[in-house]
Amino acid sequence: MHIPVLLKETLDNLQIQKGDRVVDATLGGGGFVKKVCESHGVGVSLIALDIDEDAVLRFKDTPGISNCKIIFKIANFSDIVQVLNEVGFDNVDKVFFDLGLSSFQIDRSGRGFSFQRDEPLKMTLSKDASREGVTAEEIVNSWSESVLKTIISSYGEERFAGRISKGIVEARKRKPLKTTFDLVEVIERSTPKGYRRRKIHPATKTFQALRMAVNDEITVLERGLEGAFEKLSNGGRMAVISFHSLEDRVVKRFFLKKEKEGEGFRVNKKPIRPEREEVESNRRSRSAKLRVLEKDRNFK
Repeated sequence: MHIPVLLKETLDNLQIQKGDRVVDATLGGGGFVKKVCESHGVGVSLIALDIDEDAVLRFKDTPGISNCKIIFKIANFSDIVQVLNEVGFDNVDKVFFDLGLSSFQIDRSGRGFSFQRDEPLKMTLSKDASREGVTAEEIVNSWSESVLKTIISSYGEERFAGRISKGIVEARKRKPLKTTFDLVEVIERSTPKGYRRRKIHPATKTFQALRMAVNDEITVLERGLEGAFEKLSNGGRMAVISFHSLEDRVVKRFFLKKEKEGEGFRVNKKPIRPEREEVESNRRSRSAKLRVLEKDRNFK
């Protein structure tokens, strides 16, 4: 079974109770839903969302969930209000967001999320690329150098964004960039030798930036947080795990805003980080941050 990052800490802070309506807004590998099923069975109602159809279909066949009350929806969590209205839920008690890519998406989706595999440059979270409206291939082959620099700098926080964007534009004049390895080659040529010798691969931040641009992840996150809070019952809690500073900044600002306006309070003032043992067993967990917000019990 896929074990989500900070699973124990998330469950401890959500404090799921019998009778709760619980939303997993990012089903992914399904570890959170599976654990809630094992702990609470039919005592809670679960709604599991994922924009990736493969994630939903794959998890539906998981052993041990047949006795749980789960509603599956193939949907972006930015549409959480619409989804909950469709299933007839005026409110929910707990909402969970895990903003990281699942291991399946990185390793086996074939959509170009990993710079370690030669795959088509799609980077769409949805299996159906047309649902996202743009692919990474389109961005690197048709968007201007200045826009590419802005994307790679702002979304990837890449110090060599200018050199990489210039390298992309020069390379595409010779031939279109079609695969992840095409792009990796350009990035490696465009960055200093010392940068390429670091533990972190030189393509990491550019790939992150392109994925975020393809899926409009910051706007989607802002809408998802607003929608989840709107549907959260008084005294309900939402937990969000982020994996890079831009996402965490959005979550932190949203939680602070709700606290300052008297609509909720931060359960943990500082983000919860994985223990050393978890980081050693799962390197992808090293940048994870968990924040939890409770909606004011007297909120109107």
